[in-house]
Amino acid sequence: DERGDTVLPVLIHGDAAFAGQGIVYETFQMYDLDAYRCGGTVHVICNNQVGFTATPAQGRSTMYASDLGKAFDSPIFHVNADDPEAVCRVFELAVAWRQRFKTDIVIDIIGYRKYGHNEIDEPTFTQPKMYEEVRKQPNVLEKYVSALELSEPRVSPEEAKAVVDSATKTFNDAFENKDNVDWDRDMWGQHWADIVAPFRVGRGAWGKTGIDRETFDKVGKALSTLPEGFNVHRRLEPRFKQFAQAIETGENIPWPLAEQLAFGALLLENMPVRFTGQDVERGTFTHRHAVVHDQKTGEKHVMCNAIDPDQPAHLYIANSLLSEYGVLGFELGYSMETPNALVVWEAQFGDFVNGAQIIIDQFLSSGEAKWMRQSGLVLLLPHGYQGQGPEHSSCRLERFLQNSDEDPDVIPLNLHTLEGQTRQVQLNNWQIINPSTPANYFHALRRQQHREFRKPLVVASTKALLRHKLAVSTFDEIGPGSRFCRTYPEKFPDELKPDTDVRRLVLCSGKIYYELLEARRAAKLDDVALVRLEQISPFPFDQVANYAKQYPNAELVWCQEEPKNMGPWYFVRDRIITATRVLNANELRPGYVGRTTMASTAEGYGSVHDAEQKKIIDTALSDKLTAVPFGRMH
Repeated sequence: DERGDTVLPVLIHGDAAFAGQGIVYETFQMYDLDAYRCGGTVHVICNNQVGFTATPAQGRSTMYASDLGKAFDSPIFHVNADDPEAVCRVFELAVAWRQRFKTDIVIDIIGYRKYGHNEIDEPTFTQPKMYEEVRKQPNVLEKYVSALELSEPRVSPEEAKAVVDSATKTFNDAFENKDNVDWDRDMWGQHWADIVAPFRVGRGAWGKTGIDRETFDKVGKALSTLPEGFNVHRRLEPRFKQFAQAIETGENIPWPLAEQLAFGALLLENMPVRFTGQDVERGTFTHRHAVVHDQKTGEKHVMCNAIDPDQPAHLYIANSLLSEYGVLGFELGYSMETPNALVVWEAQFGDFVNGAQIIIDQFLSSGEAKWMRQSGLVLLLPHGYQGQGPEHSSCRLERFLQNSDEDPDVIPLNLHTLEGQTRQVQLNNWQIINPSTPANYFHALRRQQHREFRKPLVVASTKALLRHKLAVSTFDEIGPGSRFCRTYPEKFPDELKPDTDVRRLVLCSGKIYYELLEARRAAKLDDVALVRLEQISPFPFDQVANYAKQYPNAELVWCQEEPKNMGPWYFVRDRIITATRVLNANELRPGYVGRTTMASTAEGYGSVHDAEQKKIIDTALSDKLTAVPFGRMH
């Protein structure tokens, strides 16, 4: 239904909300954009002429609550709420207009609240004169029945009463039988019929996220080959040669290639991919180039859609309008309607996600708990400290972790099994990861669709590792039998002393690992082990306990580049303590290395950032700490 002929969007607003909430403008702005066009929305304003207690003069600068619609040339109908037949005529006209012209349209139903904000409110505190008049008004039904008695053809009081009694009986019967209604598994639509409900145990993506060599080569060829005669930008030519070499050798697979390999493999499995956000076609950091442009004709070429002339699904990727709140809300809705599609939204920088905080708090993190509505929406939030200042460094991981409903004092059952790990994810409200390799990012995307259930995925996606020489993967890491790794153990044990002689075990997450590794090698240290947490929530209690046991004489330290009151520290601290106490019977309180507590997410000057970053790395590899949890002596 590309025109929107079979589905009619209806949004109901209050008069104060329509005039005052920025989300109204954002959604209006979408109506004629390819990525969000739905054939026009009917906006219904329930205009009570008061916003809780605020008067219209306090709530807007325009004459009418509906005046925002003028900016988009939307038809606006003002209609008296006390005239049911006029209201019906306006609705019929609005729908006819929408079906014919496919634009948004506004119906401003002007009425009043009989009892104020709710039935127990006292509106005369703030609108005494208005409610003096309201209380003189008979209700709409009484007015309409009286009018019918005078109209032609005349409706008698007895006939009117019969209609009212019939409607009232219908409502009462429904209320009385509310507890006898069977839960219809298909009530969310046929697309969810094969998705396991939250209260049932769902299987994971075991053995399904790795791809065979034939798929790898087929998708890889499409990602490294351009149509004949296509005039690609000269600076992209080395990129495609690099991709071709990586596909041929199965080595040195960079981040952008791994991402599109994941997309392409899903498409061949008949799983569509929808990807929107600001500048996603090229990528904020000039890294993705999922869409390339002919330099002479301007023609676009979508790499993932050229895998096979008969490929069963396609990538829809589009730059969004400069909006977080409205766009993320749209994508959340899209993911709830189409569980068979991987739906991805990327922030331009992770810092900007706070513009969508209402969608995240009210819907994404708690929607399954409140309404049993699942979503597999993926949030890509570029994150990492590189001296770009407090507005371009942090996706505020701590906010997402704080909203995780996992109990820090309870270790889920059977985490040593794949079934237990999957159930841990299913029972959590969402997943929060900070992957450090292209392969793990690849698997994280694919497992979203290969599970029997859906769960939101928050990715602290990388900026620094997009072209990092060490942050590359091999075919074996995404091939048959490979899977997402919740953690990575010490990658180079041959560079260290025996486990019993390791002095310090440093747990970390994300790109700071590579800074620690390079500094360790430069200093020729052989007594500091580096372990990466790839999945922060749900927390890998079992694996963290195993690492602590593996290095029995090592001091356990958590290292991060975020300030102490931000990032994962407060989330991982208690869970590390629980893991070692319960699973090892040897409670360890980790030391902290990172920035001190700060009001700002990062420093404003590059030179100060560099000095602070060096201090963190040096401290993590030394015998010192930035802070000790709970004031523990050391």
